[in-house]
Amino acid sequence: MKIAVLSPIAWRTPPLHYGPWEQMASNLAEGLVEKGLDVTLFATADSVTRGKLSAIVPRAYEEDKSADAKVSECMHISYLMEQAGNFDIIHNHYDFLPLTYSRLIKTPIVTTIHGFSSQQIVPVYKRYNDIVKYVSISNADQHPELEYAATVYNGIKTGDFEFTPEPDDYLLYYGRIHADKGTHEAIQIALHSNRQLIIAGIIQDEAYFNEKVKPYVDNEQIRYVGAVGGEDRKQLLGKAKALLHPILFKEPFGLSVAEAMYCGTPVIAFNKGAMPELIKDRKTGFLTNDVLEATAAIEDLSLIDRHECHIHAKENFSAEKMIEGYLKVYDQL
Repeated sequence: MKIAVLSPIAWRTPPLHYGPWEQMASNLAEGLVEKGLDVTLFATADSVTRGKLSAIVPRAYEEDKSADAKVSECMHISYLMEQAGNFDIIHNHYDFLPLTYSRLIKTPIVTTIHGFSSQQIVPVYKRYNDIVKYVSISNADQHPELEYAATVYNGIKTGDFEFTPEPDDYLLYYGRIHADKGTHEAIQIALHSNRQLIIAGIIQDEAYFNEKVKPYVDNEQIRYVGAVGGEDRKQLLGKAKALLHPILFKEPFGLSVAEAMYCGTPVIAFNKGAMPELIKDRKTGFLTNDVLEATAAIEDLSLIDRHECHIHAKENFSAEKMIEGYLKVYDQL
C-alpha cells in the first residue's frame, strides 16, 4: 500500500517547537513506515522523515516571513494532487483546501479534521461528505452535519517522553500564548495558590501577552521561558507538579495534556471540549470550571498517582494506538 501523508507547511515537519498538526502528520508517517508501508511525506523541503520526502516549498511560511502563505499552500497541495495517481491513499492533515481536489482525482482521501477555525469552513466539508473519509480527533469535536469514519485520538511519540515519578515544586503552562488557551487564568491560579508557574509557548497574540501576561512575569513566581522543544520539553513536562490547562474554548484535543500525563504529570483543566475524554477526573487530573476550583484542586494533587497518569496516556494516546486506528480506517477503503 502506497500512502501519501499531506502535512501542513506553517511549520517544519516534525516541528522544532510548535506545530501540533505537523507533529501528528509526522507521528503518523513515521508510524506507518515502522509498519512496513510505503509512505511519502509531503511537507517542507527541510522536513525529516524515514519515509520518502516530497517537497516543492523550501521552508515553512511561519519560519520564512518573505514567503506568501497562500502561494505556498497552493504550490504544496497541487504538487501532491498532480501525483495522486501514484498512491493508494492520500491522508490529508491540511484542513479543507485539499478536499476541493477530491472529485478530480481517483485516489481516495482520508482527512483528519484537527478542529474548526470557524463555522464558515463547514460548508466545504459538507460538500465532500460523500467522497472523503473524515476522522475526528475527539468525539467532542464531531460536527453534527458531517459523517465520520472514526474518532482516532492523537498519538504522541512515546520515545520523546519518559515517566518522571518525582516532580519538582512548580506548576506549568505549556501552549501558545492566546486568550483561548487561558494563559492569564493559569497565572491567576498560580497566584491564588502561591505556587511558582513556568509559562512555555509561542506568543500567538502579542497584545494579549503584553496586557494579560507580561505584567505578571517577575522571573521568580511567574516565569516565561519562551517556546520549548526537544529534551527541554520532556524535562519541563516531567518535572512539573501539575500542568495547568484552563482553556476558554472547546478544544478539539490538547496534545500537551496527553504528553504531560505520559510523563506522569497530572493535569488541572477547565472542563471544556475534549478534556473529559483525555482526563480521568480525580485519577489523572481534575476537571474544573473556574480559577477558584482549579486553585482548590492543587491542594488535592497528593490524591493523584503519577504512575496511573502514565499508564492512562500510554494506553490511549500513544502513536502506536493512533496508527492502529488509522489502519482500520484505511481498511474501509
